[in-house]
Amino acid sequence: MKGKVLSFLVPFSLVILALTGCTSGEKSASPASSSASATEKPKITVAAAANLKSAFKEIAANFENKTGSKVELTFGASGTLEQQIENGAPFDVFASANVKFVDKLVSEDKAFSDTEKLYAKGRVGLATSKKSTIQVKTLQDLLKPEVKKIALAKPEAAPYGAAAKQALEKAGLWSQAEKKIVYAKTIEDALTLVTSGNTEAGFVALAIVKDDEVNFSLIDEKLHKPLNQAIAVVKATKQESLARQFVDYVTSPEGQEIMKKYKFEIPTGKKK
Repeated sequence: MKGKVLSFLVPFSLVILALTGCTSGEKSASPASSSASATEKPKITVAAAANLKSAFKEIAANFENKTGSKVELTFGASGTLEQQIENGAPFDVFASANVKFVDKLVSEDKAFSDTEKLYAKGRVGLATSKKSTIQVKTLQDLLKPEVKKIALAKPEAAPYGAAAKQALEKAGLWSQAEKKIVYAKTIEDALTLVTSGNTEAGFVALAIVKDDEVNFSLIDEKLHKPLNQAIAVVKATKQESLARQFVDYVTSPEGQEIMKKYKFEIPTGKKK
């Protein structure tokens, strides 16, 4: 009888020990996971105009190295990004291709006015694929019969598309060119339409042009409003200090040298 009782007690005690061991293991893992969470890098999300892709990738990488932070970049048409911010998109910084979209957020109290700065001035021009035999160097050339389609970023959302439309209007060519227009979401999409051969020509930002892909001719900047690009911290940010540091870095001498490297001009003053 005693033997039977002991044979029952031994396995039961082993079960108790096993359960105790599991509970202890879970508790000891908790500080480790808390420590991992504490070492996570602070992160900001930057909404940036499509023409900034190359420049801002380099700027973000440098900023991460300097601050030990993480920068997540989202590119798109400035007007589209501005609307997303108005609707509550969780961006910390907005870098627009046109100062007016940042002005709008500031006026609606959705961006800090003291962080609004001009960081670059862009140029727009005409592009044709290197594979094409069609010559398009002037706005007048767009009326050639062999130019059947012209890529243009949507003027209401894309500042470079708006500048291109202004140039055509001022040159008295919009009514003739309009029927050939193929609208793109962003200036980068307009470039893709040109390089893929889906359009014979297109309006493209100087900053995204690659000499081995397209033939490119600048438009006289007197034909359109200046492409002054502005940046600001979004008021809804939960990383205000880091976001302000990012804006300061973009407009610092080091950041401005990177912008010049990618063919941007450096504006003077706060706004024009």
